[in-house]
Parts: sequence; C-alpha cells; structure tokens
Amino acid sequence: MKQTLNTKFNEILYVLSTIILGKPDQIRLSLVCLLAEGHLLIEDLPGMGKTTLAHALAKVLGLEFQRIQFTSDILPGDITGSSIYKRSNESFEFHKGPIFTQVVLADEINRASPKSQSALLEAMEEGQVTADGETYQLLSPFFVIATQNSYNQIGTYPLPESQLDRFLIRVKLGFPQRDFERQLLSGNDSKQQINQLEAKISIEDLKAAQNTVKNITVSDALYEYLQDLIDATRESNQWAHGLSPRAGISVLKASKAWAFLQGRAFVIPEDVQAVWCAVTEHRLLSESVDRFNQKGLNKGPVELLLHQIPIPR
Repeated sequence: MKQTLNTKFNEILYVLSTIILGKPDQIRLSLVCLLAEGHLLIEDLPGMGKTTLAHALAKVLGLEFQRIQFTSDILPGDITGSSIYKRSNESFEFHKGPIFTQVVLADEINRASPKSQSALLEAMEEGQVTADGETYQLLSPFFVIATQNSYNQIGTYPLPESQLDRFLIRVKLGFPQRDFERQLLSGNDSKQQINQLEAKISIEDLKAAQNTVKNITVSDALYEYLQDLIDATRESNQWAHGLSPRAGISVLKASKAWAFLQGRAFVIPEDVQAVWCAVTEHRLLSESVDRFNQKGLNKGPVELLLHQIPIPR
C-alpha cells in the first residue's frame, strides 16, 4: 500500500509541476508540509504564483478550498465566524466562517492587524474554534496556506516569532527562470488549467499517507545528527536564540515526509538537509537571513550549518 500511495503522490507532484513551472523544490516542500500535518507560509512579492499554488494543491488533492483576503480592517469574526441573533426563537446562532474548510488560503496575512492574525493562528494550533462557550471542531485534514508580502511593503504587520513558529515550513517562489517565464507568457491561463484539474487522491488515502509518515523509521545516529544541528544554532552568535525543541520536532516531521516522497521507510541525513532551511530559517530571525541572502552570497547562515556539522557514518 505504501508504494501505491507514494506513486500517487509522485503523480501529484508531476501535475503541479505543469502549472507551477520551474519550482520543483517548492512544490515538494508544500506536499511535505501537508503530509507532516503542518501549515505552510509562502513569502514573496505579489504576482509570483502564491495563490495559484494554493488553489492547485487543493484541486489536485480533492479538498474543500476557501480563500480569505486579509486586509487592515478584517475582524476575527470574519475568519472564524460569529453569532447572529435569531428573532424567531430569541437566541443566538453561530454562523461558521470561511476557516471551516479543509484548505484555507490566508492571502496576505501580514496586511491584517495582529488581533485578526491571532484568530487564524489560534485555530491552526488548536484545530478548533470557540465561540460563546461552545467549541466547534475544524475539518480534517485542515491545512492553512498563508501568503505574506515582503516586510518592506506598505501596510504590512510582520508576524512575530511566536506566530511564525506555528508554520511548519516557509517557502519562497522567486522569479521564474527565463525559459519558464516564456512558457508562462505564451501558455494557457493558469486559472483555466486549475479549473480543469481532477483529484488524484482520496481523503482516505491522504490520511493513510499522513499516518504512514508518522511511522517512518529514525535511527539513533540520525537523532544525534539532528541534535548536533539544533545545538549548533544555540551555540552560534548569528541569532539571538537557537531552535526550540518544538522546532526540532518540526524538522523531524518534515524529514519523515520527505523520505516518504522518496519512497523510503526510513530517514537519512539527506532528508534532513532537504527540509532544514525551509523549516528553520523563519524561526531564526528570518529578517537577518534575508539580508544575508540579499548581499549576493550563495548560502545563508542556516544553510552553512549543513556544511559545518559532520554527517554520521
């Protein structure tokens, strides 16, 4: 069964690559995030394909999809829902908000106020919404894809570190290479392509894949390697603080999901290396990392750790 599931996900990767051109690593990391039951943050300039990726993921996975456009005046109730008074029976009735779906695209999350950001992030953490003393469970699977504009754009409220930590993985799409951009300019409309997509997997198979990922084997040597990397962030003077234990667990979850997509039932150091930057950079004062990369250097300080910590043999 595991091989069958792996084959289905490889087909999903191929289909997504025909819509999001030239971004195989970002597509794979997005699926890794879902398989590890985390939430995804996509940070980039407007018009880079963030919304297209989110919508295509939902369609090819056969999941319910809702898009929430975050603005400066959006209220928490616009996200989670609110209670409406019914005169007929003189009582309040809770009307569920757009967060009650399986894939939520929180578009431009850092244009909303911190209070509204928190309403979404609390639901992500708890998997439920509480209103008027009643608790409402969110759907399963529940996958939030939040997009964030660059911090230097007007009208943004940067997410604090504690809220960034709620996202398992952060990716950047970046500008397409020239050949791929030519295909975008001369090809079909991406919206039309997405509308024609069919689900390639059932919800039952998706949940089965998520359970398989949890049971991926991890050796003692691999645990030691991961702990060495985590310790290196805590001992370095590059950051105000190192990675937390929860961040280490996040790296492990993502590594297992990457191994699953590679068709393996065990994690190897290359799996950790493949997800390391996407899981950790936004947890280690991402602004300093971004400035480092903007200087034209090939590798940021987080990635350099992978070349400094020896791989177990």
